[in-house]
Amino acid sequence: MANLTKIAIKNSLIKLLNERPINKITVKDIVEDCGINRNSFYYHYNDIPSLIEEIINSEADRIINDHSRLESFEDCIQVAISFVSENRKAVMHIHNSPNHEIYERCLWRVCEYVVTTYINTVFADNALSDDDKSILIRYHKCECFGQMVDWLNSGMKNDIMADFHRICELRKGIAEEMLKK
Repeated sequence: MANLTKIAIKNSLIKLLNERPINKITVKDIVEDCGINRNSFYYHYNDIPSLIEEIINSEADRIINDHSRLESFEDCIQVAISFVSENRKAVMHIHNSPNHEIYERCLWRVCEYVVTTYINTVFADNALSDDDKSILIRYHKCECFGQMVDWLNSGMKNDIMADFHRICELRKGIAEEMLKK
């Protein structure tokens, strides 16, 4: 029963975040939306920021668990923005709130995971040194994270997947060239 209550609370907050900013959402709004009492909310969460953190961490964990192999950099980006695409308004409300660092920490973790998975998949059968692999992971992680934060800062105005698709087209063959060096 406790898991169902937590799921209801999380779903209510996501629903409400898709409707309005965090500073316009109260615990009362959440408990009324999911049909529980305040004590039940406080049994599971200290406050709304702790609820937000759990939602974001759970989503990051889900993304990581669902993707053990990524074949292209484009796949990495698609995975990293999946939750954002499904919950644009909620993510913008989190991004524009004092709690944005919670989202950015999890986004950083997801970017690191998907890029590491991609690099390990692509270069699995090649003699790439650990140092070179580490450099590539850091570079692409920062690129992925930076592009996404820039996209969020712009209000998600451009089509980030189209941009990444074009970047990937321009990069075709670069991995093979790196292996020759």
